[in-house]
Amino acid sequence: MGIITTRRIALALLVGLIVTPHRASADGGITFTDIAAHGGAGITYSRGESPRDAIFDQLKSQPVYTMADVAITPLKSRGAPGVAILDHDGDGDEDIYVTNGPGRANSLYSNQLRESGVTTFIDVGVAAGTALQAQDSTGVCVGDTDNDGDDDIYVLGAGEPNRLLVNDGDGTFTDVTGQSEVGAGSHYSTTCSMADVDLDGYIDLIIGNSYDSWDHQFAIFVEPYAFNEHNQLLMNIGANAFVDVSAGAGLEATSGFTPAADGSPTLTWAIAAIDIDQDGDADIVHADDQAAVPTAAQGGFDRGVIHLMQNDGTGIFSDVSDAVGLNQQGSWMGLSFGDLNCDGNIDLFATNIGDYMFTPVNPAYVLGDGASRWFLGNGDGTFTDPGVGSTVASVFGWGTGISDYDNDGDQDIIYHGGLNVGPFVDASNPGVWLQNQACGADFVWDDAATSDTDHQRRNVHGMATADLNGDGFVDVVSVSNFNEPEPIPLVPYEVSYGSVFDIAAIVPTFIPTGNPGEWVFSGIELPDGDLSVELSSGDNGNGWVKVDPVGSVGTLPEARTNRGGIGAVVSFTPRRGATVIAPIVSGASYGSSHSQTAHFGLGNAKRGTVDILWPGGTRNRLYGVRDGSVVTFPEIPCSYDGSWPSAGAYARCVKKALATLQSAGLVGSQQRGRLASSAMRAFHEHRRGD
Repeated sequence: MGIITTRRIALALLVGLIVTPHRASADGGITFTDIAAHGGAGITYSRGESPRDAIFDQLKSQPVYTMADVAITPLKSRGAPGVAILDHDGDGDEDIYVTNGPGRANSLYSNQLRESGVTTFIDVGVAAGTALQAQDSTGVCVGDTDNDGDDDIYVLGAGEPNRLLVNDGDGTFTDVTGQSEVGAGSHYSTTCSMADVDLDGYIDLIIGNSYDSWDHQFAIFVEPYAFNEHNQLLMNIGANAFVDVSAGAGLEATSGFTPAADGSPTLTWAIAAIDIDQDGDADIVHADDQAAVPTAAQGGFDRGVIHLMQNDGTGIFSDVSDAVGLNQQGSWMGLSFGDLNCDGNIDLFATNIGDYMFTPVNPAYVLGDGASRWFLGNGDGTFTDPGVGSTVASVFGWGTGISDYDNDGDQDIIYHGGLNVGPFVDASNPGVWLQNQACGADFVWDDAATSDTDHQRRNVHGMATADLNGDGFVDVVSVSNFNEPEPIPLVPYEVSYGSVFDIAAIVPTFIPTGNPGEWVFSGIELPDGDLSVELSSGDNGNGWVKVDPVGSVGTLPEARTNRGGIGAVVSFTPRRGATVIAPIVSGASYGSSHSQTAHFGLGNAKRGTVDILWPGGTRNRLYGVRDGSVVTFPEIPCSYDGSWPSAGAYARCVKKALATLQSAGLVGSQQRGRLASSAMRAFHEHRRGD
């Protein structure tokens, strides 16, 4: 396997991609086309309902639906689907895994780009052993849990055990849940993540849990903690065997509540393991829901905050949310990470309830309290909330991703979402592409980017990004649990902020009777959800680079990084451009897992420099990476910023490591030379303080 992979050449031939010099850096100018619309591209996904939908049907059949019925209305009765991107068969193009309800198979859509030159899909879920037809599947994350060079799949369940599907290396999977002890009980799990939290070379499983039964919403409306379920950490001890260390590792030692409530379980919708402070180990961030519990400002208390569980380097965590400025209340739903202001620090974006949903029931709602928004890393471990800027207000969101979708050199934000509240369905989110303005972390809604698919009429949950057609531009996959097509009415919220998002609306599941707090079923039946696969037009002339980090555990004795490179923090600096960071994260978003290939836009630059911070703290660098390259970068356990006694000592470490990597077939002779020369240049530049 070379640094610049043959996959890049093969895909270029297949799609007719010709890399030409770029004369201008375009901001925006990208549109998306949903190739899955109306059953296109081989996508036939339809989300099946969950068993608890029968409870909701019974409530709808009552003569009157009251405020008291809201708390006994089931949550997510049509399911909570997630989506993951992975190359399940190792053929060089990225495939799509999407979860479904009981009685319907989870789909594994095999991308046919490599086989046919066209981005179409075949559902191989049943044949591949990933269908899990009996499970009410929710979130999903992927990673190489056994370091054998291919991605495995961890699928969460609603009120039932989770499942670990191990890749057999031939495009099929084996369910090893029983022997691996990864079922983790019968919780209502939402999102999972993978990372090597104790730096032993094996990725561990991190699970975000909500509350004990989605048959009701007592945890949303009545009781703040008693129904909630602690998040979990399953430590990988090798050979796909796992041990639950959640309590001992500090995951249950939550703080930032009232003193009496510290240590309480949280209502978590999204969780991610990421080296957010760039100290060489994976921390854990989870997004928690305030829901209908009154906030401290309303005379109650804040339970919905973004928790940062900081790793001490051994897999023991401490809740530092208060100290770093993330203890801001919200109904937090999804998470994504990047470097929005190009300052070398990792920032995060968190989806929230939005500024519209509370207005029908709380006329005193304060604009911004429920905003989906970004938090900027300050370089000292703390974060700043700059507000939502020129967009004024924000909408509800679940799945989210930070990625430079227009390849102009700064990272943008994409998020989707919709929610069945009970009396109504929130339809505020039209599909949001927030376009970054010149690394300013100031965003405008790029409504021209979205496809003809009306996301405002899709109750989207999971969302993930990847380059599915190999053109160097990011594509977007999203899944809904139900839709609201024409002629179902969208009724605007009775509030106006002067925002581009004042198009926010609802679908009235129930209609007021005229008596306070009473409704009757509107008769509106909502069809099953679907899968949207939106391909970028990729035609604004901007350049790109993609980086696949590969850990060397099992090849080099000093290596610390799992084979999939999860936990690495990749940065790219275009020539005369701003450095941008893309951490390799399994999970986050909401119930979903983005491609684990780092994607960078170059604008009009022709080349740049890749820098990787590996788990354990080693840093490697590669210079002269050209526009249009797909770089497979192996971990070299010789850090250019280490305390080396001499340049010779460092050179010997690099030479020995590269010789072993070449013998293992992981680099070729030409690539070995490039890595060696880049390593020495990085060493000397670091010594000089360049």
